[in-house]
Parts: sequence; structure tokens; C-alpha cells
Amino acid sequence: MITEAVEEYLETIYKMSLEEGPVIAARLAERMGVSPPTTADMLRRLTEAGFVKVSRKKGVRLTDKGGEMAETLVRRHRLWERFLTDVLGFDWDQVHEEACKLEHAISDQVEEKLAAMLGDPETCPHGHPIPGSKAARRSASDKPLSDLCVGDEAVIAKVTEEEPKLLQYLASLGLLPDAHISIKEIAPFKGPLLVQVAGAQYALGQEVASKIMVRSA
Repeated sequence: MITEAVEEYLETIYKMSLEEGPVIAARLAERMGVSPPTTADMLRRLTEAGFVKVSRKKGVRLTDKGGEMAETLVRRHRLWERFLTDVLGFDWDQVHEEACKLEHAISDQVEEKLAAMLGDPETCPHGHPIPGSKAARRSASDKPLSDLCVGDEAVIAKVTEEEPKLLQYLASLGLLPDAHISIKEIAPFKGPLLVQVAGAQYALGQEVASKIMVRSA
């Protein structure tokens, strides 16, 4: 039986593999907020079901079967986030948890109708590409804002973490997907970046900057 817990693991492995490359079991446990033994037990179940392969050299990898299911879940999650912001008027920092509940209770037919009603959007409100869209193919070239140099200009593509307080903070500065941003100064010894957006300048710490993915302007 495919439970919500199974689906959450598959979805998390999918996202981590795109963000970090090879997925390490210990990092997966940390991301899921559970103990390593709990994650090890789930990985055994996922392996037996044919959803993942686990090896010391390559870490945790989704099989074709697991990847297809994970991609469907991510697509549904991001469509619901778009529905909640665009149709119901939620702020972008309010939709992640709600979408987590809704993504598990939707049929293929409802997913298709939902996408059509929304105009087949390419990204979620946080800028993450919706699987199956053109944006999903473009996102491979995105890089962290913290990798830019003084004088560089870019466009915000997405925010990697959907923690509400972080999203509220970024929104208050106008650091939203599709915003044009330029680097004015970078303090030495991995100090903060002075960035300009919409004519205003703000200092961003390296940790926050690393969570903002950008593309070429």
C-alpha cells in the first residue's frame, strides 16, 4: 500500500537529487525530521517496492517507477500552490503546508483540469519549475545568488526553501521570482552581499543568498 509517508519520502528524494546531487541517507533523515533508523527502515520498504535503489557509492536513487511517482507528486503540489495564491489569494508563505495536504488527494483527471484552469503554469509561486513545463528544462542553469560577483546582474528564478518567515522577509524586500537584481558590494571573508532590487539596496547574509537561485538577466 502506498501511504502518504511513502509519497513524502519519494517527493523529498526527488527534490534533494535535483538540489544536491547524490542523496545521502543521513541527509534524507535530517530533511524528513526523523531518526536515521526510521529512514533506513523506510528505504528498505521503498527498495522492496521498486521505488529506489540504495548503494554506498551512489547513495539513494529513484528508479524509473519511483521517479515517475515523485514527479507526479511534485507537479500536483506546485499546481495546488499556484491555485492557492492565484485563485484563493493566499500569500506565497502560506501555501506550502496546505499544498502538502492537497497533493495526496487528487486524481489524474482533476490534475489535468486544475492545470488547464490555471493556464498550464510553468512555475509555482516560489519559482520552482512545475514538472512537464518548459521551465523544468530551463532550471538546470540556475545558480545561487551567493555565487555572483560584484557588478553581476541576474533575475531571481526561485527560492529553494519554503520556510514562511524567510519568504515573508524576502517578500518585504521585493526579492521575488522574476525580480531583476544586481550585486553592488560583497564584504570580505564571506560577509554579506549588498544587492539592489527595484532601485533599493539591501544587505543579505551569505546563508540567505545561497537559498535564492538566479538566472542570467
